[in-house]
Amino acid sequence: MKFPSLLLALLALTALATASAADTHWVYFGTYTRGDSPSKGIYRSSFNADTGALGQPEVAAEMGSPSFLEIAPSKKFLYAVGETSGGGTGKGVAAFTLDPASGQLAPINAVTAVGEGPCHVNLDPSGRMVGIANYGSGSIVSYQVRKDGGLSDPVSFIQHEGSSIDPKRQAGPHAHSINFSPDGRFAYACDLGLDKVFIYQTDPASGSLTPAQPPFATVPAGGGPRHLAIHPDGTHVFVNNEMALTVTSFRRDAETGALTEIETTSTLPAGEKPGPGLSTAETLVHPSGKFVYVSNRGHDTVAVFAWDPDAEKLTLVQNAKCEGSIPRNIRLDPSGRWMIMAHQKTQDVAVFAVDSATGKLTFTGTKHPVGAPVCIRFVPVAGS
Repeated sequence: MKFPSLLLALLALTALATASAADTHWVYFGTYTRGDSPSKGIYRSSFNADTGALGQPEVAAEMGSPSFLEIAPSKKFLYAVGETSGGGTGKGVAAFTLDPASGQLAPINAVTAVGEGPCHVNLDPSGRMVGIANYGSGSIVSYQVRKDGGLSDPVSFIQHEGSSIDPKRQAGPHAHSINFSPDGRFAYACDLGLDKVFIYQTDPASGSLTPAQPPFATVPAGGGPRHLAIHPDGTHVFVNNEMALTVTSFRRDAETGALTEIETTSTLPAGEKPGPGLSTAETLVHPSGKFVYVSNRGHDTVAVFAWDPDAEKLTLVQNAKCEGSIPRNIRLDPSGRWMIMAHQKTQDVAVFAVDSATGKLTFTGTKHPVGAPVCIRFVPVAGS
């Protein structure tokens, strides 16, 4: 009777060791290299999702203010926008090879962002096209991905037009992000200056974008839509509104790409109002689909919402203190057990544990310095 028990114990230990090895990741940090930041570009750390241990960040690639990063579905390429670039001939988007075994990056090429102030980059699920958002000039651009992972010249350039109710921040368009639908048929671009989420049809084979019908959805006037996240079921979208410190929930039509507003909810504790120096930054949906997270800059918290799919309702369950200042980007590891926060002002990154039952966040005590971090991306370590 002892042999089977011993065998089971050995099998259990082997399974645990295998799971632990498979839970090792590289973590890449996009940063600002300007001002008082000591950053030199893109940084890389190791991360153990079994224990939540984060290694000391080190330089992975030198680049001027690679503020936003994205990883190709193949995990073999990384793309970054450089906010120091200008329009026209500025090399605003860079492509790198990524070795999942060593974590090393090597430059492939860089191409123009066309517009001013590139601030966000994303890929369609097939990895065949890249889209960026230009905040300064309020435009979006798409590119084909070459066989070597490099970027083509711009394929589509779409200039947003119009304004909204805030004369200081919404006198013109300010495209702030671009996200692709799970099936890759549509792209959604938040424009802070217009209070619109533009909807585009995609053609991954050519890398082109064209307006969908309907061509956009709106958030409450003066909201300032910044970033969005699509629920794992593909039928709901959550948009954080930077200026109003709210999150707008939409129902998504998978056939037409259309978004229908459900409700808009504050990201602040009950009774608190938006004030000077406060704004939202990032939106995440937990892999389980049960929780939604929005970072609050200035307030220096992350709003944790429980999502009820039957009632289609978000309920605020926590405003977790960030243990740093200006939580720019937040990112869940693939398992959903941990969250890393990037604190732009205090120039560090911190690790939090995620409660699987409530979604609430608890600081683990791990924090490392990184110069003005503003983006976080995970890549599984190959061969682990």
